[in-house]
Amino acid sequence: MINSGDVAFVLICTMLVFFMTPGLAMFYGGMVRRKNTVNTLMSVVFCCGLAIVMWFAFGYSLAFAPDAGGFGFIGDLSYAFFNNTSSTEAGFYAANIPSALFAIFQLVFCIITPAIIVGSLSGRMKFPAIFVFVAFWLLLVYYPLAHMVWGEGGLILGLGAVDFAGGNVIHISSGVSGLVACIILGSRKGYGIQAYHPHNIPLFFIGGSILWAGWFAFNGGCALGANGLAVQAVTNSVISSGAAMLTWMLIETVLFKKVTVMGAVTGAIVGLVAITPAAGFVPFWSALIIGGLVSPICFTAMTVIKQKFGYDDALDAFGCHGIGGIWGGIATGLFAQTAINPVAQWNGLVFGDTQLITAQLMAICISVLYSGAMTALIMFVLKKVMKVRVSPEEEALGLDISEHSEEAYPAFSGIDQ
Repeated sequence: MINSGDVAFVLICTMLVFFMTPGLAMFYGGMVRRKNTVNTLMSVVFCCGLAIVMWFAFGYSLAFAPDAGGFGFIGDLSYAFFNNTSSTEAGFYAANIPSALFAIFQLVFCIITPAIIVGSLSGRMKFPAIFVFVAFWLLLVYYPLAHMVWGEGGLILGLGAVDFAGGNVIHISSGVSGLVACIILGSRKGYGIQAYHPHNIPLFFIGGSILWAGWFAFNGGCALGANGLAVQAVTNSVISSGAAMLTWMLIETVLFKKVTVMGAVTGAIVGLVAITPAAGFVPFWSALIIGGLVSPICFTAMTVIKQKFGYDDALDAFGCHGIGGIWGGIATGLFAQTAINPVAQWNGLVFGDTQLITAQLMAICISVLYSGAMTALIMFVLKKVMKVRVSPEEEALGLDISEHSEEAYPAFSGIDQ
């Protein structure tokens, strides 16, 4: 039965999660060089238009329609163009809200996921190539993975693995894809020789604040109702983000004797990434552990591991989302309780069961291997059929001018960073 309170709650969550994508654009935009600001904003925000149209036409159906072929890999086309989707009647996935509301709530997750990948490719990829890459990535990676994890008859769902708000579907997929794509694309000119500095920390802070606030709707809304499970998810998100922020600040204090705004906000973000798959399954006390441990894990990935292997993950999409999502998936297998959410078939390893942690590890492996392999395929084909990388001259000039003929700061006359 449709519940008006739940409808209002999920509608508000949908709007807040949608706003996270412009927030991500500002978050990324503040971290890049001044001459690439517009390109970064555009590379994120265009995902809104493209993902919306593709989701309406066939994406929602491929992700959430009944399984096609019985392999648990992809849905059929019975929901194409929102066929069998109603603004007044409930659907298969939620009895308390209209099926169209469920569809658009899932849409806003679909929008932000490819936008995360852009952070790995910043400063050297042609915009038409990014556009084509995102279109094929949604088709070949996001829709199948969403179906496998959440869809009726999905492969990963059938293993007994759980993912409350997108650890596999959103963070692992985007982080791993960003890593693979940036390696194939190649490093920025001068990477490893010259320093790359953020040009606008206040813009980064504003974007990060939007992401932080929106994340409570991101995780809480996945309860699909104004209920105790939503409260559980939001509370866990608050605790994890706070713990991760403080831990990141502690790391900076020990290593550098100073704390930074960028470090503090990054800590909060990785805390939110880590709690995403676990938010509706774990007790409050475990959120403190999940958030407290994710910062040293991600900090190591963004510094030691990145430097050792030399890949140019420009804005650390892999270090933040890929690594944070993997830890979150493992933590779910450690701390989940069926008493909190019976969608989990077993308790976590901390409570004596081994089945869930095994299923979680299998789900993580499938997500990493599938998203990585398909991203590599897309990138290699793109490089064969179109120009993917800007020229050295265009890179030196800046992608704002070379790709969009716009400037974020047209009055600026100093030396660019």
